[in-house]
Amino acid sequence: MNKNKIINDPVYGFIPVKSETIFDLIEHPFLQRMRHIRQLGLAELVYPGAIHTRFHHALGALHLMGQALDILRAKGIDINEEEVEAAQIAILLHDIGHGPFSHALEETLLPQIRHESLSFLLMKELNRQFSGKLDKAIRIFQNTYSKKFLHQLVSSQLDIDRLDYLNRDSFFTGVVEGAIGTDRIIAMLNVVKGQIVIEEKGIYNIESFINSRRLMYWQVYLHKTAVGAERLLVNCIRRAQYLASSGEDIPCSEALAVFLHRTWSLDDFSERRELLQAFGKLDDYDVWGALKLWQTNRDPILSRLCHMMLNRNLFRIRLSSAPIQKADVEKVRDAIHREWKVTRNDASYLFSHGTVSNEAYLLERNSIQVLMKTGEIIDVSQASDLPNIKAMSKIVKKNYLCWPKNLSL
Repeated sequence: MNKNKIINDPVYGFIPVKSETIFDLIEHPFLQRMRHIRQLGLAELVYPGAIHTRFHHALGALHLMGQALDILRAKGIDINEEEVEAAQIAILLHDIGHGPFSHALEETLLPQIRHESLSFLLMKELNRQFSGKLDKAIRIFQNTYSKKFLHQLVSSQLDIDRLDYLNRDSFFTGVVEGAIGTDRIIAMLNVVKGQIVIEEKGIYNIESFINSRRLMYWQVYLHKTAVGAERLLVNCIRRAQYLASSGEDIPCSEALAVFLHRTWSLDDFSERRELLQAFGKLDDYDVWGALKLWQTNRDPILSRLCHMMLNRNLFRIRLSSAPIQKADVEKVRDAIHREWKVTRNDASYLFSHGTVSNEAYLLERNSIQVLMKTGEIIDVSQASDLPNIKAMSKIVKKNYLCWPKNLSL
């Protein structure tokens, strides 16, 4: 069977898939599951066009990785065909460990387990099924391969992951400020002393890249309505988990039930293959289906939360640079307790508070290096005429408090 395929992508046009192993990986159920996980969680409730998936992103990243490797090889960087395939596999699978709604439920369904750790375990399982063909890709993913720049292309502050998701998220949300010059940035990549650098001619593209990421955080990823929607969904799951742990019958799919009735550790995943198999079947549809079932649950809190979620009756939210005062939290709790006739403990399921942060560029973490025309390599924040990058390197935190819209405060 001819496995040289071409996929039509709305962002880049035709994406060629030349490797039979990569084609078989794309066809695998673990990858096909990514078709059913929204790239931006619940952002579609703010931006109706944001219905693209992790599968779209994986294919886009695969394409950009191929372009980047071609550019580096044309510049004389030693990258053989096996390494080309391995790096493409690493970026194709880098997000395979995401659960339903991407980041939204990460700390609820799988507390203390990062999606990168699950990606690694799923890659190891795929490697077993593919008779060791993913060995080199896994080493690149884990940063244990000798050519460190290949890992930097997968995971760093100037990686293929970010290059794709910024353009893709901008395209599907319609937020034009997120668009970046991907072709130009990739054309300016180089490798010096085993590390990825950007040539000096691309320095302003990097400034635009960092600024676009900062703007996308505030306008899309941390949009206050999207944050409120995610907190409402989290509370739906938290209430269902509480009821399930109390012995209540909480109907849902088999895959969701595995993670609703018990909290698992990373060691559990490592030791029990059936957990990985269950996770490999879990997606957004399991949660939406559960919400539809739970809206008629006899528990009035779970039922109310699910009705709110399904009908887009989202939390009202207040974002503030100042800390949320305890008195404000208690005011909301008291109002819910008084108006909705629930206990003060149960009232905690009907509002939420916490902190979100915008980390556009972190100077101390794998900083972006610029190859100057003089041959000197310096951090992009130290390059001339770029005072904005130092300002954007500061972590900006905002505090939120959200509560039901029809609550009288």
